[in-house]
Amino acid sequence: MAANISLTRNFPAKIRPLDLKTVIPFEFPSLPLRFLKHFSCYQDSCLQYDYLNHCSFNPDSFYASLIDNSTHKGPLNQTHAQLIVSGLKQSGFLMTKLVNAMSNMGEILHARKAFDEFPDPDVFLWNAIIRCYSRHNLFDLAIEMYSRMQLAWVSPDCFTLPQALKACSGLPALETGRSVHGQIFRHGFESDVFVQNGLVAFYAKCGQIEHARIVFDLLYDRTVVSWTSIISGYAQNGQPMEALSIFSQMRKMNVTPDWISLVSVIRAYSDIEDLEQGKYVHGCVIKMGGELESDLIVSLTAMYAKCGQVMVARSLFDQMKIPNVMLWNAMISGYAKYGYADEAVELFREMISRNIRTDSITVRSTILACAQVGSLKLARWMDEHISKSNYNNDVFVNTALIDMYAKCGSVDLARKVFDRTPDKDVVVWSAMIVGYGLHGLGQEAIDIYQAMKQTRVRPNDVTFVGLLTACKHSGLVKEGWQLFHCMRDYAIEPRHQHYACVVDLLGRAGYLNEAYDFIVSMPIEPGVTVWGALLSACKIYRHVTLGEYAAEQLFSLDPYNTGHYVQLSNLYASARLWGRVAKIRVLMREKGLSKDLGYSLIEINGKLQAFRVGDRSHPKSQEIYEKLESLENRLKAAGFVPHIESSLHDLNFEETEETLCTHSERLAIAYGLISSAPGSTLRIRKNLRACVNCHSATKLISKLVNREIVVRDSNRFHHFKNGICSCGDYW
Repeated sequence: MAANISLTRNFPAKIRPLDLKTVIPFEFPSLPLRFLKHFSCYQDSCLQYDYLNHCSFNPDSFYASLIDNSTHKGPLNQTHAQLIVSGLKQSGFLMTKLVNAMSNMGEILHARKAFDEFPDPDVFLWNAIIRCYSRHNLFDLAIEMYSRMQLAWVSPDCFTLPQALKACSGLPALETGRSVHGQIFRHGFESDVFVQNGLVAFYAKCGQIEHARIVFDLLYDRTVVSWTSIISGYAQNGQPMEALSIFSQMRKMNVTPDWISLVSVIRAYSDIEDLEQGKYVHGCVIKMGGELESDLIVSLTAMYAKCGQVMVARSLFDQMKIPNVMLWNAMISGYAKYGYADEAVELFREMISRNIRTDSITVRSTILACAQVGSLKLARWMDEHISKSNYNNDVFVNTALIDMYAKCGSVDLARKVFDRTPDKDVVVWSAMIVGYGLHGLGQEAIDIYQAMKQTRVRPNDVTFVGLLTACKHSGLVKEGWQLFHCMRDYAIEPRHQHYACVVDLLGRAGYLNEAYDFIVSMPIEPGVTVWGALLSACKIYRHVTLGEYAAEQLFSLDPYNTGHYVQLSNLYASARLWGRVAKIRVLMREKGLSKDLGYSLIEINGKLQAFRVGDRSHPKSQEIYEKLESLENRLKAAGFVPHIESSLHDLNFEETEETLCTHSERLAIAYGLISSAPGSTLRIRKNLRACVNCHSATKLISKLVNREIVVRDSNRFHHFKNGICSCGDYW
C-alpha cells in the first residue's frame, strides 16, 4: 500500500497506477502483460523512473537488468524468449550478457544455441562463448570456437587470448598454444600483463617451464598473478627449490602473496620435506586469515602428512566439513607412508561408506597400506573392491595389486593380477619380477624376464633390481652375474642397489674375496647397502677379519644404525669371540643404541595377532604353551637337535634351549595351530631375520602337522611345506 501511495505521488495527474494495463500495451505492443510485475520489482530502477516521468524507455537497460537479476534457469529462458519476440535478439550487448549468464548457470547447450542464433557476433560475444567452454573445462570446444573466430575475421582482444591459452593448457595442446603466442605478437599484446600471465601459466602447465621463465623474465610490470604463475609452474614441474627461490624474490619485491601462491609454496616445502619452513608459511596463512581456504587446508594436510606429522595432518583434515578427494588422498597416503597402515585402511573404508568418489591415487595409497598390513584377507577384499570399480584395468592400480599380493605372501595371486592386466608396460613386468625375487623364485623371475623381452618391452633399472634379488636369494650366481652385465645392453647405469645385490650374490655363495674385489673396482663410492651386504656374508661364513673391515666402513658412514652393531656382534658370536661381543654391547650402550625387539604377526580369520619372545600376555597363553610343549616333544621324537648357538646371535640373552623354543615365530605357529582349521595355511610376518634354529624347526613342524607355513622375515619370504623351505636353506 505504501508503495502505491509513493507511486501515486510521482505520477502526473493524467496517469494513475490503474491505467498501466491500458497505457503500456498501447505504447509498447511488444511487451506482454506478464512483464508488468517487473515494474513493481524494480521501483527504483532507471526504467520505471524514466517511464513514469515520460522519458524514453531503454530496452537494453531493462532486459540487461532482468538478465543480471536472474538466478534460475526459468526466468532466464523467459527473458531469452522475450528478446526473440521483441526483435532484440540482434542486440550484441544483450546476447553477450545472456550467454555469460547461461554459462554461469551451467546452461552450456543453451548458451551455444543463443550464440548460433546471432548472425554476426562481435568480439565480445565470441569471448563469451569461448569463456563458457573454457570455464567448464570443455577445452577442445573452446579452441574450436577460437579457430572459428579467426576464420570469421574477428580479431581477438586481451580477454580472448587468456581464455584460449587456458584451453590449450587444459588439454594440453602445446602447438596450438604456440600459435596463440604468435598471434599475441601479431595483434600487439606482448606488453599486456594479463595476456602475458596467461602465457606463463600455459607454458608451465604444458611442462615447458623454461619457456614460462623466459616470458616471466620479460615482463615489465609483474603482478601477484605473474609471480604466482611462475611459482606454481616450478612447483608443479618438480622443481621445488626454483619455486622457493622465486618466492624469495617475490618477498624482496614487497609483493604480498595471495593464497594461491602460498598453496604452491607449501607444496614446494612439502616436496623437500622442510617442515620448519612449512610451519612458517602456515603461520603466514593464519595471519592472512586463510586457514579456512580449502586448497590451503589440503596443501597443509599433505605437507604435515608427508613430513610424518600425521596427527597434525589429521587435525587439519577433521576441520573440513566436506573433505574433497585431494584431502582424503593426502591423509591416506600420509598414513601409508609412515607406517599407520591400519589407519589408512580405516579411512578408506570410511570414505567408501560416505559414498565419496575415489580416484586412482586413493586406491593406490590404500593398496600400499594393505601391503604393509600383510593380511591376505584384506588384500583379497581390496582386490574385490577394485574389480567392481572403474580401476580394474588401470595399469598403475594393477601394478600396485601385484606388489600387494607379493608382500602379503601370495605370489600366485600376484601372477593372476599380472596375467589379467592388458597392455603390460615395463612397470607391470618389473613388479612381477620383483615379486618373484621377494619369494626367492629365481628361475621364475628369469623366465618372465625372457617373456618380457619377447614382447619387445625394454627393461629398466627396477627390472634388474628384481632379477638380481631373485638370483641372490636362489643361489643363481652365474645367471645373476650375466644379468648384471646385460644392463649395459640397455644403456642402464647401475646404482648402489644393483652393486649391493651383486655383492650379496657373491657373498652368499661364499665368494667373499671376489665380493671384496668387486667393491674395490666399483666406479662409484660404495655405500651402506654395499658394505652391509659384505658384512652379512662374512657373518654367514664367519670371516671375522673381512667382516670387521666392512663394519668399520659402515660405522663411519652410518654410526647410529643399530643393525650394523648387531651384525658384527653376531659375527663375533658365531666365531665364539665372547670378549668382542661384550665390547660391542658396551659400545652400543655408550652410543645409546638398543637392539630392536623381535616380534611376529600371524593372521587368523583376517585378524593379526602379535607375539614377542617368551610372550605370555595372550588370553590363550596357556593353550599356546601347551601346544608349544607338544610340538617340542614331537620335534625331539623326530630327531630334531636345537641350534643352541642361535641364541647367541641376538643381543637379548636368549641363551638356553627353553628360550629358543619360545621365539616369537614359534609362539605364532602354536597359536595358529590351535586357532585355525586343520590343513589351512599359516601366514606369519617377522620384523627381524629368522634364526637358524627356528628356520630348521619350522621346516620339520610343517611336515609333522601337515601344514604350509609362510613366513616373511626382514629379507624375504619362506614357504615351509612337507619339511622343505622354498629358500632351499639358502638365505
